[in-house]
Amino acid sequence: MTLLELEDVTASYGSVQVLDGVSLSVPDGGAVGILGANGAGKTTTLRAISGSVRTTGRIMFDGRNIRSLRPEQVAKLGIAHVPEGRGTLGQLTVRENLRVGAYLRKDRKGVASDVDYLLDLFPQLRNRISSSASALSGGEQQMLAVCRAVMAKPRLLVLDEASLGLAPSTAKTVYQAIQRLRTDAGIAMLIVEQNANLAFTVVDSATVLETGRNVLTGSSAELRGMDEIRRAYLGA
Repeated sequence: MTLLELEDVTASYGSVQVLDGVSLSVPDGGAVGILGANGAGKTTTLRAISGSVRTTGRIMFDGRNIRSLRPEQVAKLGIAHVPEGRGTLGQLTVRENLRVGAYLRKDRKGVASDVDYLLDLFPQLRNRISSSASALSGGEQQMLAVCRAVMAKPRLLVLDEASLGLAPSTAKTVYQAIQRLRTDAGIAMLIVEQNANLAFTVVDSATVLETGRNVLTGSSAELRGMDEIRRAYLGA
């Protein structure tokens, strides 16, 4: 079953068009990557899904056209967006950030259980549970941003450059946890990532964008085997 589908989506900032007919789909419970150079339209694609940029075309989520919805309406439908730059609430503690993520939920026991699960998944955060988010390292802030999004119990997790600015070992830890989240919770994922090696540890397939258009789509195995993908994104 297809959970998310974009068909011929365009997006603009004022008079500047950034996306020019992007199409992609994410299966329910599946994981799809978006690859591309800086300026290719990867982040704008995620913003189009979340309702934070002007678009045309068709954006369907669970059989519903969401293209005209506001970001808060999109979030209520079950799409959680972890933006580039993390976006944690620096003045709040780790625990308070997690509670903010669950603010629409009414199941207190479930919220408490999910907090424990996520702190087990990211033990660094358990040790910093009472610290303000602004006092965390970059890696810890990225972990917290992912956890806060998961606290909303989304059906689709949208991740924008989760490894950006992180040491390689920290980025690997973050992606190992993301993979476990997918396995444990069955959350569908759409992942924008410059480090294709990390993305391919999670996604089943990916699409490559150039200047706002799809130029290549395939399974992870197919893309790994292409010389142009290895040279451009895999450091080979």
